[in-house]
Amino acid sequence: MLMWCYSSVVVTDPGGVPPNWRPLTDEEKGDADPLVGSSYGSAQLDPKQSAMVAASQEIRFCHKCKQFKPPRAHHCSVCRRCILKMDHHCVWVVNCVGALNYKYFLLFLFYTFLETTLVSLLLLRVFMEFFMEGEIDETPGSLAATFITFVLNIAFTLSILGFLIMHITLVGANTSTIEAYEKKTSPKWRYDLGGKKNFEQVFGLDKKYWFIPAYSEDDLRRMPALHGFEYPTRPDLEPLQQH
Repeated sequence: MLMWCYSSVVVTDPGGVPPNWRPLTDEEKGDADPLVGSSYGSAQLDPKQSAMVAASQEIRFCHKCKQFKPPRAHHCSVCRRCILKMDHHCVWVVNCVGALNYKYFLLFLFYTFLETTLVSLLLLRVFMEFFMEGEIDETPGSLAATFITFVLNIAFTLSILGFLIMHITLVGANTSTIEAYEKKTSPKWRYDLGGKKNFEQVFGLDKKYWFIPAYSEDDLRRMPALHGFEYPTRPDLEPLQQH
């Protein structure tokens, strides 16, 4: 499971913004396309124009990609493109962690924690022998190697546990690492729909798929959030500015 999840994080595209992507408008409500007939219809804004647009209509523009970007997308300086709901660029998986592989990354952390915990338990007996008097079955070299391995494994287990707890907290608040840093002064978050719905936005509705790096076809069809472009917001909060 650990290798399956790790491979899925590595090979799965985290989600990029399609070329010439444009924000959608609600024609049924009579909303006009804010890009039509304007000086930025071709998505070539100067910094001052894009700042005015973002402040007035929440249209987000990436100066490096020279195109508009969806809500919750951020530019990755390593990948040199905008990533949907980017969490961070992870050197351990040589890939960005974003909307389309975030669940796989969480499962990778979960199974890594279980694996390192299991190894620690298996090495515990030999580790305890290091402090006991009397005859020891292992050779001095084997005992020393096991002692060092156990200590390093425990340190790695605890670090993974801390990282896992941090991301569980982020999932519970429906936020990413980048968003948590950006909204650290904001008491409320527009995408926080409650623990259960926040969890489902990452892991889906089908419980059979919660612990494997995959989604059911039904979830992919009925949950737009899994594709990284559309995220429901709290109706009691006014849209917050995104930069």
